[in-house]
Amino acid sequence: MTDFSDIYYASSDGRLPLYARDYGLPQPGSLQTAPAILCLHGLTRNSADFHDLAMHLKRRYRVICADQRGRGRSQWDPDVTNYQPLIYAADMVRLLDYLSLDRVIVIGTSMGGLMAMILGTTARTRLAAVVMNDVGPELDPAGLERIASYTGKTPPAANWAQAAELAKMTNGVAFPNYGPDDWMAFAHRLYAENAEGVPVLAYDPAISGGLKTDTQTPVVPPDLWAMWEALAGLPILAIRGALSDLLSARTLEKMAQRHDGLKTVTVPNRGHAPMLDEPEAIAAIDAFLAELRVSA
Repeated sequence: MTDFSDIYYASSDGRLPLYARDYGLPQPGSLQTAPAILCLHGLTRNSADFHDLAMHLKRRYRVICADQRGRGRSQWDPDVTNYQPLIYAADMVRLLDYLSLDRVIVIGTSMGGLMAMILGTTARTRLAAVVMNDVGPELDPAGLERIASYTGKTPPAANWAQAAELAKMTNGVAFPNYGPDDWMAFAHRLYAENAEGVPVLAYDPAISGGLKTDTQTPVVPPDLWAMWEALAGLPILAIRGALSDLLSARTLEKMAQRHDGLKTVTVPNRGHAPMLDEPEAIAAIDAFLAELRVSA
């Protein structure tokens, strides 16, 4: 028996087969009426990022982890202008419809958090609550520049040892205490083996187009504060890495000032973005979800 089952469904425009992991129904005796959890990954990542968290949560919740178009096991889009959060969010509405899920708790890392904010304005009734992982309505240009510096530009790896070294090279600033085993595990989330058994990055290099300043399909939507304020009344937990170069402590404070009841936690010794397997992140998510159950 595997830890999850495979979901294949059509994109919002009907052109692409997309993929998601389904960690199934919670164990007997759990609160079966709790909303499912939908996990949304960052720009260059995929559903594998959430495996450890999903294994922790599946005892009490159904957990769905989606690969956005152009990532993981979802098909690459030949029209690269479709690589933008508005379209990804529409794909997620299609996924919810396909699974007959009326409402979900969204856990969004980086770009996934931006998608959650979009869903809050385009499909508010589908959201029961949101966990924002190291992202907010203001994004530090330093972090965006760092991400743009490697997205679609990482040199190829000849083997898994090189893949782990490249993963460390591009992400080491966020995980300063990772050792060799951690980086190998990280590489196995970030890369997939091709037919020759060589690890290749599990995303279409063309997704980097949205990071260019002259693009018409920006990764970062406009009017983020307006989107944030549109989430008023929705339970939200905001997680920040203490070393983050994308979400500043000041922005986190402003988020709390503009959203009554916002829960926040800062994960020590983590940059952008925490993996959500850290004890501090797990404890905060568990407490947040428990409070939702009590108030439901």
